[in-house]
Amino acid sequence: MNAECRIQNEELRMRDRPSILHSAFCILNSAFILLVCSFCSERADHRERIEFWGLGREGEEVGKLVPEFERRNPDLHVVVQQIPFVAAHEKLLTAYVGNATPDAAQMGNTWLPEMVALHAIDELSSAHIDQSDYFPGIWATNIVDGKLYGIPWYVDTRVIFYRKDLLASVGYAEPPKTWAAWVDCMEKLTRERKSRFGVLLPTNEPEQLVELALTAGAHFLKDDGTRGNFREPQFVDAFNFYNALFRQKLAPSVSSVQVANLYQQFAQSDFAMYVGGPWQIAEFKRRLPPGMQATWGTMPMPARDASQPVGVGMAGGSSFVIYKASKHKEAARKFIEYLSETEQQIRFSELSGDLPARRSAWKAPALANDPYLPAFREQLERVEPLPKVPEWENIATAIYEHGEAAVKGTMTIPQALADLDRVTDAILEKRRWMREH
Repeated sequence: MNAECRIQNEELRMRDRPSILHSAFCILNSAFILLVCSFCSERADHRERIEFWGLGREGEEVGKLVPEFERRNPDLHVVVQQIPFVAAHEKLLTAYVGNATPDAAQMGNTWLPEMVALHAIDELSSAHIDQSDYFPGIWATNIVDGKLYGIPWYVDTRVIFYRKDLLASVGYAEPPKTWAAWVDCMEKLTRERKSRFGVLLPTNEPEQLVELALTAGAHFLKDDGTRGNFREPQFVDAFNFYNALFRQKLAPSVSSVQVANLYQQFAQSDFAMYVGGPWQIAEFKRRLPPGMQATWGTMPMPARDASQPVGVGMAGGSSFVIYKASKHKEAARKFIEYLSETEQQIRFSELSGDLPARRSAWKAPALANDPYLPAFREQLERVEPLPKVPEWENIATAIYEHGEAAVKGTMTIPQALADLDRVTDAILEKRRWMREH
């Protein structure tokens, strides 16, 4: 019986063998076809490959500009990698350390000095870009030791968002232009109970104090960027003015995490002014009630006195860089030049909401007709770069920490300034050693 079963099984196996062989042949044939197609595809795409890293939303939107570039340059192919902004700084550093840098990348302009110190990025002096069409202070952020390392892509700075109706009610139909007028306006707002506070200046943010210091003419560092310079008269002047706003109860001594709802509190007159960036225009439009849309506006930072047209803002934003290790520098430079065209700057602004770095792009109707942008346009003509040292981010943190300590009374103003110099000197110790050796 077992022998019979074995014979029957053998007959069935032999009978099915052709179909098994046929299936195997089909699988092999399909695999071969895929391999050939893949090989042919690789051979067909003989274009030079450019790898570009974009950060945050910009990394998502820039891909929409690539097809036109490739149409104009059929021998070039751009691969965009999007990197979350929160991880961008670390990613750019680890890529350099691991010899895995892209050809070109977007980079916050305060990060450039660090990359220059590492010899990670290339000079861009040969790029065919019209420098005169850029805001001078923004362009200057890309120059380190007299050499150009970046091309501005988009820009930002801080201005004041304010309640037009409240300021008008105390006699300021036009926003205050100087520090003295600003204080006078805020004193009237609080004295007449038009708002609880004149301005919100979160104590855990360095930008407000830094812009006041820039307006006062402060230099932050001395001895070729190797030591703190926070006891110079200009910084002391700004630091005193900043602290007086809190002592006089014109600003609440709270950090940003203690602000429950910025837009709701602005709407209910908890404060009449707030220092913010261009990305917040859309938020104010979206979060304030429809009936309040006509009651707010933007204005440049007030000047120290009447000798200045407006205050001085920080030159923020992102730039294009090319890495030294790139084997496609000329192709990458072409891509940067393309993205820097006025037409592409306008289109990218429409896609991302960012402010273009080129003045000519501001003539686009969407920008020219937005009532909240003239203040930014005016402020961008009066911005200055921050100290070009790799350690600036740590120094900026120390600035707000010591500003907060003075505001909250845990340090006197002289103590805070002396300690800020001490901490900054410690942060810059390695820089001094490298300069000396």
